[in-house]
Amino acid sequence: MTDQPHAGGPSSTRKDFPWWLLAAGLIALFLAFQIAVNDLYSQIFTIVSKGIWITIFVTLVGFALATLLGLLLAVMGLSGSLVLRQIARFYVEIIRGIPILVLLFYIAFVGAPGFVLGWNALISPLIEAGLMEEMLVRDVSLLWRAIIALTIGYSAFISEVFRAGILSVDEGQVEAAKALGLGPWHRFRFIVLPQAIRTILPPLGNDFIAMIKDSSLVSVLGVADLTQMGKVYASGSFRFFETYSVVAYVYLLLTVGLSLALRALEKRLRRSQEERSGGPKQ
Repeated sequence: MTDQPHAGGPSSTRKDFPWWLLAAGLIALFLAFQIAVNDLYSQIFTIVSKGIWITIFVTLVGFALATLLGLLLAVMGLSGSLVLRQIARFYVEIIRGIPILVLLFYIAFVGAPGFVLGWNALISPLIEAGLMEEMLVRDVSLLWRAIIALTIGYSAFISEVFRAGILSVDEGQVEAAKALGLGPWHRFRFIVLPQAIRTILPPLGNDFIAMIKDSSLVSVLGVADLTQMGKVYASGSFRFFETYSVVAYVYLLLTVGLSLALRALEKRLRRSQEERSGGPKQ
């Protein structure tokens, strides 16, 4: 009877070599070479790259706001107040049932006009006194309408990530912190969050990568992001294959690069945890 290779042994190491990453790297180098030497690809890259910063801005701001709102919703959902729990559950279930694209249209063409109408009604005495001017719908930029829509959409999913992470912390440690006289904020800051972050980080990183991809949906509102710049160039030049190849290439550089960085961070956190606990479990 032949011996089977042990997990983590040389055979397992050879089997788990990231050939996919090597293949992806070679393709990326080939496309980078094409962009460098081919005038058409170089021109396309120069044009679409103007939208990269908008894509990054939308993603960073939208994700930061969604994380804060998601954390608030998670705390509300785990609070002792029945009203707060029901409000949080209502928000999460309703928002998760609406596609991001529909939410973008709704916020852009229903939410923004509704906000302007309410704001003008609120400051109507100041408008009549000539102290302030009436706000117009066009004063609310499409960029911020898109960011708000992504914030609302992703906050519902992120709140569930935080809720699962908080619930993963041993209740005994929370009770011990209470016995030591720590208040709710200090219990969360020093006991719950440091332990929950190991559970929260991987799905939170996945949501961040997903938002980079979903940020391309803002192009339907005419926001000049990476996808929109590619769409405009392709519709004018009819170079659809070359244009969308470059657009896909840039998105892959962003998402795969972040995915590898998150994996490295997870390994570092796992290694530091093992060192604190006296080494990996056998």
